[in-house]
Order: sequence, then structure tokens, then C-alpha cells
Amino acid sequence: MYHTWMRYFTPSPVHHRLGLVCLGVGLQHGRLPTVGPRVLDHHVAVVIGAGSGWYRDPEGHPITVTAPALLWLIPGVPHHYGADPDAGWDESFVDFTGPATTTYTELGYIETDRPVVPLADTSSARAAVGRIVRAARRGNPLLEVETGAAVHELLVALRRDRADTNAEGDLVLQALTRDAFLPLTVAEHAARHGMSPAELRAAVRRGAGRSPKDYLLGIRLGRAKELLATTELPVAAVARRVGYDDPAYFSRLFTRRVGIAPVRFRERQGRSVPGGWSDRVPDPDHPPTISTPSP
Repeated sequence: MYHTWMRYFTPSPVHHRLGLVCLGVGLQHGRLPTVGPRVLDHHVAVVIGAGSGWYRDPEGHPITVTAPALLWLIPGVPHHYGADPDAGWDESFVDFTGPATTTYTELGYIETDRPVVPLADTSSARAAVGRIVRAARRGNPLLEVETGAAVHELLVALRRDRADTNAEGDLVLQALTRDAFLPLTVAEHAARHGMSPAELRAAVRRGAGRSPKDYLLGIRLGRAKELLATTELPVAAVARRVGYDDPAYFSRLFTRRVGIAPVRFRERQGRSVPGGWSDRVPDPDHPPTISTPSP
């Protein structure tokens, strides 16, 4: 005995240009029928919230599935899976496609080489699925945009809730974030953590989907933009604050990555910096409270 509810959608070509579109959503529980073997032309995220079952990879190797877990169904890759025939399981699934799937895969949010991913929790993922379910009401004029936005949210939730989120890779990311403004090379960062450069690259790639150099650069340039926008510090001082002793090199790097020179970026902010404000750089971890006027 099992229970199932599902909806399927056909987004227009214009909606596909948003990057991600939702093709379907479903909620099922109980002793569900076996799925496959089959091949799809789009992605599916299957979130197992309770119960257990199995998955067979394209070579026929069995993988035990124990909730909480995620099954990645990748386009063009044969898959075959099912719930335990005696106890069944509780699942929610989302079908989706779009050009943004390539980038999400490159960043490690979609794992093509790991079809079964243990999760630490499914509450945030199920909340994102719930938003798709609510948007799926008949006649909703915002259906495609609301469900597409929720797919982005779902991918972030699934990445955050992986059971290995707090493994070594994320500890390394925390340390890199803390030390990002020190004038250190990638090799020197690795040595500080007792790792080889190759081990550091693997840990950061696993945790952030990018190289250590690119990860550090993103943090440094983000901080540089904050300083340029909220202080009157000279560009050379901003460069030193974010870890670059050579202001000319910093300016070339900023221009290449951001698309405009640091001075031009500051000019584009279009606001003067009143006296006393220059030392008050907002803390992104503790944003200021924004009050709402009384009606």
C-alpha cells in the first residue's frame, strides 16, 4: 500500500532562459513500486525522508539507501531503485532542467559521480519542495517563476544538508576565510594546515566547488568592494587591507575580475562618505536592523 501525489509542468522557452525550470514535483510514501531501469533527459532530486531501500548504478552494483538521503537522477544515466518492500519509505521528488544545471554541477551542488548522498537533515530541502507544491495550484500565473526559484533554493538546501558538510573540507574553508587577508600563497595556506597544496585543493574543491585561489580571491574582492563603497581609504590602503602589498597588481586584478577599476567602482556607488562613517564598515554576519515606519 502506498500514497502518491504529483504534478507536472511544461515551462515555455522564455522561462527556460531563466536558467532553471521545474518540470514536476511529487510526494510519496509507503511501499512504492520499483523505478526503472530507465533513462531520463532531465535531472531529478529524490529526497528520502524516512525508511530505506536500494539503488543500482549503471553497472548493476547495489547501493543501500537509508534515510535521510538524496538520490541524484542524472540525464542520460540509467538508474534503477526502490523502497524496502516490507517497510517502504517516504520520498519527495523534483524534476528540473536548464542551462544552470551545468554550473551547479561544476560547483559540486549536483553530484554526477555520487548518485546516493547521505543527508544530515531534510527539513530545509522539504521546505523548498513545499514551496513548489504550494505554487503548483491550478491556474497560478506565477507557476514557472515560483517553482524555478524554489529549485535554486532546493539545490542550496541539499548542498548545505549533506551529511559531510562539517567534514574536513568545511573546517578548511573556515580557516581560509579567517586567514584570507593575510599575504600568503596557496602553498603557505596549505602548510599552515599541515596539508600539501594538492590536499588543500581537493578539500576546497569538495567544500566550495572551486580552487583555493579562486575562493580566496572571491573573499578578498568582496571585502575590497565594501571598503571602496563605505570608506575613503586610498586604493593602496584597500589593497593592503585585503592582502595585496602591490596596489598596482591589486588594481589590475580587481579590474580584470570586476570589470571596472577600483576608483571607477567607488565612483559608481554614487554616495558621499560623511565624516565618521569611514570607520564603520558593516559586518556581514551582523547586519544593521532596518526599522519599518509606522503607518
